[in-house]
Amino acid sequence: MNTKSNVDKGGTVRPGEELDLVSLLPWLNTQVPGLEGEPQVSQYSGGASNWTYCLTFANREIILRRAPRGTKAKGAHDMGREYRLQKALKPVYPYVPEMLAHCDDAALIGAEFYVMEKLTGIIPRKNLPRGLAMSAEQVRTLCTNALDSLIELHQVDYKAAGLDTLAKGEGYTQRQIEGWSKRYQQAKTWNVPSGKKVMRWLADNLPKHETICLTHNDFRFDNLVLDSDDPTRIIGVLDWELATLGDPLMDLGNSLAYWIQADDDRIARGTRRQPTHLEGMMTRQEVITYYLEKTGFEVDDFTFYEVYGLFRLAGIVQQIYYRYHHKQTDNPAFKNLWFFVHYLLYRCNKAIRQSRRQRR
Repeated sequence: MNTKSNVDKGGTVRPGEELDLVSLLPWLNTQVPGLEGEPQVSQYSGGASNWTYCLTFANREIILRRAPRGTKAKGAHDMGREYRLQKALKPVYPYVPEMLAHCDDAALIGAEFYVMEKLTGIIPRKNLPRGLAMSAEQVRTLCTNALDSLIELHQVDYKAAGLDTLAKGEGYTQRQIEGWSKRYQQAKTWNVPSGKKVMRWLADNLPKHETICLTHNDFRFDNLVLDSDDPTRIIGVLDWELATLGDPLMDLGNSLAYWIQADDDRIARGTRRQPTHLEGMMTRQEVITYYLEKTGFEVDDFTFYEVYGLFRLAGIVQQIYYRYHHKQTDNPAFKNLWFFVHYLLYRCNKAIRQSRRQRR
């Protein structure tokens, strides 16, 4: 199979999100010497969070990331933090792209931004690229390699890497529950549930122990870059916007909120954004078992982490929908996200009920 043709590429820049090259290029040429010619600019799909562009020069491709327009949560879209974190992490975690330059002058292109090397490879989005066929055995290898790269992150000595001041660390679990409960309530619109039962259950069921490590908090297949010569091999981990010092089991719970398996209900299958349905992929329970066996963590009941991941995703989705609802964005992809919030909270309540029955 010709995997080279499946290398991920950007698309047409969305209207209203164009880069001001007249302002950008003089700055860029001083920060990244040797760039030849004027670049072709493409933009990666999505746009729910930071905007990501590929600048293709005659001799090099580089990536630019900037914050979106519109109201944003305090502390979100901090380009400087994201840049500095990856720069410090690169020497001890090889999956991070090389950082090239950071600009904190929002006046230059309308927002703070940074540029980094482009990792050329395959990004497994909702489905594998056309022409890329993987056997069940290859899919299983990809799955375990992805989980191993998450485990490797959780085992990074963040103090030795100089990242011990990245966040508070201790007390992370409680802060997350309180924080996401508050953010959900602040972003609530008339057409979504209150979420009070779920928030109360999470607050009442905080684990007695937490481990603090470096967490990604958005670890999904569509944030991974695969080797175009061997698509089972991970060569990059992208989108470090939400990374912090947190609990590794909560990081895994976040990942599982996106993990749609082949036998899930129709609504879940309709929201799938990564190829976790393929034959050979682990189920969510298999992922939990694999992770716990590889790390040695002991957990009697993973439900807290599962519900937290789903509720946090509901909060993220609702924040995005809030922007659409209040006409801060007109992206049609956000129009029906309120329904997804209903579904995620339904999943939370279902998991809570199942856990209660098992404890009887």
